[in-house]
Parts: sequence; C-alpha cells; structure tokens
Amino acid sequence: MKFIENDGGRKAAGYKGNTGDCVTRAIAIAAQVPYKEVYDELYERGTVFAKSSRSATAARIRKYGASPRNGVHREIYDSYLSDLGWKWYPTMQIGQGCKVHLKADELPSGRIICRVSKHIVAVIDGAVHDTYDPTRGGTRCVYGYWAKN
Repeated sequence: MKFIENDGGRKAAGYKGNTGDCVTRAIAIAAQVPYKEVYDELYERGTVFAKSSRSATAARIRKYGASPRNGVHREIYDSYLSDLGWKWYPTMQIGQGCKVHLKADELPSGRIICRVSKHIVAVIDGAVHDTYDPTRGGTRCVYGYWAKN
C-alpha cells in the first residue's frame, strides 16, 4: 500500500511536536476540512460530552481533559463524522477474526477513514495518508471504516 506522509495541516495550523492527534489528522485529510476546524470541533464536543454525560468515558475526559491532542473517544468522533455525512462500515465482528487488512486491494476506493487497533488513518484511493506508515506491511487489521454517504 502506498504511503504518503501527511500531517493533515497540523503544522500549517501552528501546532508543533508530536502528539496523539490521529483522529483530528485523519478527519482533516479525508474530509478535506482544515485541521484547526476539526481540532476545535472535537475539543468542543469532548467538553460538552464530559459535562453532560455520566459515563465512564465522560469521567475520563473530565480527568484528563478534552484536548484532541490526547486522543478522541469514539463517542465523540462517531457523532462528528455522522454529522459530516459519513457512514460507518464495520469489517469485523466479535469473535470472527480479521477479514480486512490495511491493504489497497481489500479496501474501497475513494476517501475513507479506517479504524485499526489504537489508531485512525485516512486512506485515499488506496494510499495511506498519515505521519507514519501504520500498515504493518499489510497485516494490520481494519475494524471498519467511514465513507462519505
């Protein structure tokens, strides 16, 4: 699978250093939305969720903060992607084993956002767009992906 180094506009938005912002980067890249806009929206949604929910996820956000630099919980980015008009397509069921890998010939063409173990990555027409190559040589399992409706 082709790898294209892409920070999603993070550096251009004035952010420095390395951080756990894969969700922000992947959405900015695949949805073609400015990094700062995605970052701010995820931060706001995380803050609101932490204040309005009594879930364990909300408690973790209250404890560690809502900054997308520290990762974004699925409850937050799922609703954001849905609001942007993206749909979730699961590729793996519990106990089923891996059926789809982070490989060009196993994924649809177009702009998608793949969820893999502890990471989210943008894939555009079979090419990974990220700050590093997360494919593990084509062995990384894809739990599912979002695609624009």
